[in-house]
Amino acid sequence: MEIIRVKNAEEGGKKAFEIIKNGMENGAKVLGLATGSTPITLYKEMTSSDMDFSNMTSVNLDEYVGLGGSDDQSYRHFMNVELFDKKPFKETFVPDGKAADLDQACQSYDQIIEEHPIDIQILGIGQNGHIGFNEPGAPFDGKTSVVDLTESTINANKRFFDKVEDVPTKAVSMGIGSILNGKKIVLMAYGESKAEAIKGMINGPVTTDMPASALQNHDDVIVIVDEAAASKL
Repeated sequence: MEIIRVKNAEEGGKKAFEIIKNGMENGAKVLGLATGSTPITLYKEMTSSDMDFSNMTSVNLDEYVGLGGSDDQSYRHFMNVELFDKKPFKETFVPDGKAADLDQACQSYDQIIEEHPIDIQILGIGQNGHIGFNEPGAPFDGKTSVVDLTESTINANKRFFDKVEDVPTKAVSMGIGSILNGKKIVLMAYGESKAEAIKGMINGPVTTDMPASALQNHDDVIVIVDEAAASKL
């Protein structure tokens, strides 16, 4: 596990972009992408660059149950606004949070992941150590599933909604097993609120109580952190 310390999220976005650019120059075709505030500086680097993504495929980690692409708070909408509308990709996949049969939608998404092996997987990390929406207790060999969001995750996400009652309590999330199948993993974390999770992920035991600790079992992980997020290492 390689740890890159940066001054701030802007510098972290530049580092992550360099990794993606280098990967594409060496044949990477599929990016596993994340949402939330953490990867925004990366997407700014991607959209302001002269890189052509029209031969690239993206596979996103998750989506809220009950929200579709036309919903402003959906992750499909977020990805369109932050990246895809500015830099077209060949194909973009985001789980279907409005599917009538969510179990079938999860199986279909696993098939998509199988058909598009992820070359570079981008991750953030939750304060409780979740990756994707795989909350504490999630199995390390898990596939795409419907997950119940913990109270801490709901509280962390309420800043994106008008009121806490509007925050979805379930999500469709790529499983930890699928995340670990990514050839290279790049996890970014900024701010003191992520310090405990980063400490547990890197220095703690490998346990489902800290989902991100599963990354200790992967042989190509790069962690990009600012000083605040790295303060407990």
